[in-house]
Amino acid sequence: MVDVNGLQKNPATSFPSMAGTKSESIWTSTFALLCLAQFLGYASHFLLTPTFPLYITDLGGSPFVVGLVLASFAACSVLLRPAFGYWSDRWSEAGVLISGLLLHGASMILCFVPAVSVTMIANGVRGIGWAGLNTGGYSLLASSAPIERRGEASGYYAGAQGSGTIFLPAIALWLIDAPFGGFRAVFFVSATLAFTGAAAALFLARGGGRAAQSRHVDSSMSLGAVIVLEREVLLPSAMLFCLHLALPAVTSFLVLYAREIGIRNIAWYYVVGGATNLLARPLLGRLSDKMGRARSLAAGFSLQILGLSLVVLVSTLGGLLVSGALFMLGNAIGCSTTLALAMDRANPQRRGRAMATFSIAYPLGAGVGSLVIGSAVDLAGYYWMFLMAAGLEAIGLAVAFINWSKLK
Repeated sequence: MVDVNGLQKNPATSFPSMAGTKSESIWTSTFALLCLAQFLGYASHFLLTPTFPLYITDLGGSPFVVGLVLASFAACSVLLRPAFGYWSDRWSEAGVLISGLLLHGASMILCFVPAVSVTMIANGVRGIGWAGLNTGGYSLLASSAPIERRGEASGYYAGAQGSGTIFLPAIALWLIDAPFGGFRAVFFVSATLAFTGAAAALFLARGGGRAAQSRHVDSSMSLGAVIVLEREVLLPSAMLFCLHLALPAVTSFLVLYAREIGIRNIAWYYVVGGATNLLARPLLGRLSDKMGRARSLAAGFSLQILGLSLVVLVSTLGGLLVSGALFMLGNAIGCSTTLALAMDRANPQRRGRAMATFSIAYPLGAGVGSLVIGSAVDLAGYYWMFLMAAGLEAIGLAVAFINWSKLK
């Protein structure tokens, strides 16, 4: 069966509330549940963004060790995504989403053991859960978003993911310093959010779960093909990878930099950056539908370069707030645009595998960035680290210009 947009469609596997006759509608009950599950999963993650660097250094680890622990999260997430993409196509997209949230929450139990090595293992398990959370979520989004409004749908979806950056990192810092709190309180809240997200995803699955035996998938979808990446989405994946190379510098390492130069109340940095992210993604996602993917990506990279360059020129909280807002504005438009571009290019018969390939770029970029940035801090200090991070984004901008015609 083929729908009016020319995509293959199987009535037994469609989500009636999202892909029915009113395909122009974005905000349905199922889409709302999907966004809620993503918000809770990402909220659990953002609680840990400033927590892990502080926790590891409190246990005696160096910035390089911080980078290693963060990289363990990325490595496990990257390695398992193709498998989750296979299970998403052959079993259930919602089931993969639920499994990821459950693993994400369960990993927090290991964090109660005060040892860097155990924290690295916990972060690896969390990375596996992160792979399921994102692969299942992106696959559900790709199978439901109206073709002519993919940029807008991506913006709302990414806004739900990023909205946790407004208050959750600040809440984590407050909990760590509170008399009744500490690191364990943060880990407990993070686990609770992830398990609540799994409950929301369960309601989503009951409204439109997919049975493996009723799926019409590509005949090449054998277990041995799990490790094969989808070529159709390699370009948007490369763009997303470049966008996130510098992300650890302004999320995980900036809290250590602020402590070194004596800036207090750094929690406001996360509030301003998160608010910018939340407001910008839906608006700029819609803008990318009108102005084109190539121009949107160029704007995103340029704003990230400007934000990173400004960090080394300021020494006040206000200056850091401006730099964070610029970086997050660029990251918002870049992420929404690459997600829409990936959905444009994904083969509908291998949508799970395609979105798994695309979503690999997020942890891979952040993981490589964590190792490079942590090493740069140890070798050259924070000043040169931020300049190096700006240089990494400049390389991404150059790649975008080289592939300009393909991005249109």
